[in-house]
Amino acid sequence: MTEPTVLTIVLNYRTPEMTIKATAAALREMRDIKGEIIVVDNDSGDDSCALISDAIERNGWGAEGRVRLKQSGRNGGFGAGNNIGIRHGLSNGAVPDFYYILNSDAWPEPGAIRELLKALQDDARAGIAGSYIRGVDGVPHETAFRFPSIAGEFEGAVRTGVVSRLLKHSIVPLPIPTELSRVDWVAGASALMRHRMLEEIGLFDETFFLYYEETDLCRRAALAGWHTLYVPTSEVVHVGSVSTGMKTWARTPHYWFDSRHHYFVKNHGRAYAVGATLARIAGAALWRARVMLSGKSLGDPPHFLRDLTLHALRDPLRRKAAQTPAPLPRLATKDVK
Repeated sequence: MTEPTVLTIVLNYRTPEMTIKATAAALREMRDIKGEIIVVDNDSGDDSCALISDAIERNGWGAEGRVRLKQSGRNGGFGAGNNIGIRHGLSNGAVPDFYYILNSDAWPEPGAIRELLKALQDDARAGIAGSYIRGVDGVPHETAFRFPSIAGEFEGAVRTGVVSRLLKHSIVPLPIPTELSRVDWVAGASALMRHRMLEEIGLFDETFFLYYEETDLCRRAALAGWHTLYVPTSEVVHVGSVSTGMKTWARTPHYWFDSRHHYFVKNHGRAYAVGATLARIAGAALWRARVMLSGKSLGDPPHFLRDLTLHALRDPLRRKAAQTPAPLPRLATKDVK
């Protein structure tokens, strides 16, 4: 049996020190795996490339193309940056069997990549495998999910026990599995993807700048007959939201609303997207009423409900100005395994 090849992709955006640490951890875990690492700088515009290039040279990582640095030329977001790494393939021009995407602020623990690889090798119809991820404080992160739905939007916004019990099969974050499990989608901070699946369904949809891109990819995979696995034996430490600043958002950025809207329209149609937004607005309004009466913490960035509502009201203008969507990025077919 031919040993499978893995191309690890580390996407950097103004986090050179963490990217270097992530690359070192990935290189350690790739020691007994045939493949390479490509670091993609997503047009950081700072000294990232110089620092990363220096680390590659200083540590001797570049020997035989083991670690390479590529500049994206533009910041097209998470999906676009990873697509650049995927399209580059291996340094000899061959196409790997698997692609491992790793956030710049995530560090695989011993055996993490090997466990994902084993899970996909053991299941021929598994196209994507994601890791158990915990914070630097040891607290597990929610990284296994159901696909978003109207009911899930309402449940997530209203945050009320009786509603959660009634809609328990629609709650988007899943209880963290303790054993290998099929799930709808996994977080893209640490995920292994099969080349054959990507060749069939296409790469990340670059309409998503940030957020929902891995949700969309996993859903396209599911519709094509592939499934997604959560692998708790693959452990990764993740700081989280370093490039995006999500944990300290003073305002939810427009690209989050754009990505959410695109996901629902693309996958369920415009009427469903309106229903999902109305459900979220209704749930959020009820939650705010509870907060006013109970003094609980709101838990949302400032002006979230107003921004969500205004974004929804602008939809007719977006629809009028919309162009025909670009086709999904595809993989080259040369040297396919």
